[in-house]
This record gives sequence, C-alpha cells and structure tokens, in this order.
Amino acid sequence: MFLKLQVQPISFMLADMSTKLADIAVTAWARLIRAQQAMLERVETDLKTAGLPPLAWYDVLLELNRAEGGKLRQFEIGGKVLMSKYNVSRLLDRLEQGEMINRQTCKEDRRGAHIIITRGGKALVKKMWPVYAHGIERYFTRHLSAPEIEQLSEIMTRLIIGSKQP
Repeated sequence: MFLKLQVQPISFMLADMSTKLADIAVTAWARLIRAQQAMLERVETDLKTAGLPPLAWYDVLLELNRAEGGKLRQFEIGGKVLMSKYNVSRLLDRLEQGEMINRQTCKEDRRGAHIIITRGGKALVKKMWPVYAHGIERYFTRHLSAPEIEQLSEIMTRLIIGSKQP
C-alpha cells in the first residue's frame, strides 16, 4: 500500500513568515549552498592546476598541524572536518601512503590510533596555503567590503550555533 503524501508550498511550512519572506528565505538558502559549492569547486580547480592535492588534504593536515604535538585521534579529525567517518578513514589511508601522516597506536586505548603529521605533511600545508589563500581572496573577499565580511561572519556564526540547537 502506498501512502499519498501531500506536499504543501513552502509558505505553509514556514508558517510564521509571509509568503514573500518564505520565498526569499528559500532563495537565500539555495544561493548560500550554490555559492559555497562554486567557491570550493574553483579552489579545487586552482589546487589541481598547481599540481596539488584536493582541499580535503589541506583541511586534515591543517587540523593536525594546529593540534598540540601535531597529533589527533581519528574521531577528533572527523569532528573538525566536514567529511563522513568513512571518507575520513579513506583520506587518512591516502595521506599515510603519501607519507603526510603516521599512525601511532594509542596507549590509552589500543583499539585507536593517534594520527601524526609528518614533515612532509607540514611542508604540503605550507605549499598549498598560497593557492588556497589566493582563492579565498579571488572568489570571496574581492567581492565584499570589510563591513560585509564582518557581517557575514556574524551571520554564519549565528547559523552555526542555531543549527546545533534542537
């Protein structure tokens, strides 16, 4: 037996908003997602053109580089980057094969491991940063004023905090 679902317009779902505001909210949501995707794709293209690995490598290596002693547990890395557990595990395998990280058995919990950035990993972060920084400037900051960047940062902080609340 199939259930017949009745889809209601967004204005009914966002009952506290006027229809016009609800439509603007949906448009703003879509543009936010598209802007993020477009900027990340452009940075990925810049990295590839420069003969560098994907941005995900930078994100993981940066978190390790920032960590005390240059090491984190795998679950800690998963909590700091926006990747699924499975994808983090696969990426760590590639980073280890590329000698950007080492795994070291955790003394406190022998089932787990510390992920440690190597000299090669630190060098790669330094090599990737100028390309990434140029992308941030080219695809983001160039198009906004300083007050707009500050306002956007505040708005994104509110959205991040608000999305964590039930």
